[in-house]
Amino acid sequence: MSPTLTRRRLLAGIAGTVGLAGAAGAAAWTGGLFDPRLVVPGGDLVARTEAARRRAGARTVAVALNPRPVTLDLGGPQVQTWGYQESAPGPLIRAQAGDVLRVEVTNGLAAETSVHWHGVALRNDMDGVPGVTQRAIAAGGRHTYEFTVPDPGTYFYHPHSGVQLDRALHGVLVVDDPHEPGRYDQEWIVVLDDWVDGTGRTPDDVLASLQSMGGHGDMAGMDHGGMSGMSMGGMETMVSPLLGGAGDVDYPHYLINGRAAAAPVTFTGRPRQRVRIRLVNAASDTAFRVAVGSHRLTVTHTDGFPVTPTTCDALVLGMGERADVSVELGDGVFPLVAIAEGKGGQGLALVRTGAGSTPGAAVRPPEVDRRVLLTGGLRAADAVRLERRRADRVHRLVLGGSMMPYRWTVNGATFAKLDPLVVGQGERVRLEFVNQTTMFHPMHVHGHTFAVADTGARKDTVIVVPKQTVAVEFDATNPGQWMTHCHNIYHAETGMMINLAYEE
Repeated sequence: MSPTLTRRRLLAGIAGTVGLAGAAGAAAWTGGLFDPRLVVPGGDLVARTEAARRRAGARTVAVALNPRPVTLDLGGPQVQTWGYQESAPGPLIRAQAGDVLRVEVTNGLAAETSVHWHGVALRNDMDGVPGVTQRAIAAGGRHTYEFTVPDPGTYFYHPHSGVQLDRALHGVLVVDDPHEPGRYDQEWIVVLDDWVDGTGRTPDDVLASLQSMGGHGDMAGMDHGGMSGMSMGGMETMVSPLLGGAGDVDYPHYLINGRAAAAPVTFTGRPRQRVRIRLVNAASDTAFRVAVGSHRLTVTHTDGFPVTPTTCDALVLGMGERADVSVELGDGVFPLVAIAEGKGGQGLALVRTGAGSTPGAAVRPPEVDRRVLLTGGLRAADAVRLERRRADRVHRLVLGGSMMPYRWTVNGATFAKLDPLVVGQGERVRLEFVNQTTMFHPMHVHGHTFAVADTGARKDTVIVVPKQTVAVEFDATNPGQWMTHCHNIYHAETGMMINLAYEE
């Protein structure tokens, strides 16, 4: 029988159990009001798991982050926002698999914050979820995250506090494999984002407006299918033939590496060079369709893990997804476009290897309408394929919600009212995401990399399209309390989130 631990009781336990561990100030957990049958985020089992990961003589990579108010130049528009530096995205953090990452955060905001290490199978008390794995970092406060980075790949970091992700509070974490042969001449990190902050409204304004739309007259309780594409600018259609309902917010800007399409960044190379492009979708409400004009993309990794190399013309990334692609450069000037799927805008960057005219901000290369892939359909490379095994535990997560009122749910309830998904150490766990809405949901599991059941692709975030079920499986080998949620930040903040908790 599953333990009866509601989020309310979980938070009460957290309030009574957080302390400080030494001079570093990392959150430590000592037990308390948690159900004794569940693993405490900073307890002995979590500590032993981290000790087993940490190799003798491991290198420590020390980083400082300072979230604070900043002014950003988006390539013309100047916006007041919150960020980690005076440009977006935040500082690139780079380590090797097996290194210890130590990040000192000094909060220069007038609000609480946190840092979540998206996709990393790290120790649970460093996962950066206030109210579950740590206390929030108070305004003016400091906090140290310290953990082993076990797996190579492309990851990113961002707050898990309200809708702060929808500002400039995100950056890329690259974990290199010291044994990887390379086989490319250059690397290009490309961060995709949707942007509203400082354009007359903040993300908190957007959330408040979405919530205030609900509960009026005959529209109360209307399914998203009846209000598909209601944007902050009024009634619009936000529908993708690939994804269904494609978002709730009509953004004024779509960015690549912090720049709007009218003032794109430029990558410079030489003809016939092979470039590894690390794509990160750091957006809050937007999936992007990515293509490079006059080139094909060979996808080599998704969410950090290798796949059977697969060639396509364009690739769709949901919020929180990452992909590594290889491109052999032609001669000239080419657009890298990131079309806001179902929304009509796009981000733009340029690839320059020779002479040629500069494409306009609205350029639409034919590749975007040719062979288009979603990363969940890729096949895992043999070296990382999960061994076949019968599931010991199956959890069915029915995804629901509505625009009127604005409320998104798992199994008919919002996060505050949900008991955790209980798993046991060493179990093979199967999660079945059942999407009963007409909106797509990129579902993210903290602290684990799962295998998509139909393809074997190793991922931590997977798109679940309307009226479909996606099953994923993982081995429960990272004990603690782990959030599982939609990576549309507005859906997560209004309820589409549940805790996955290990039995002690």
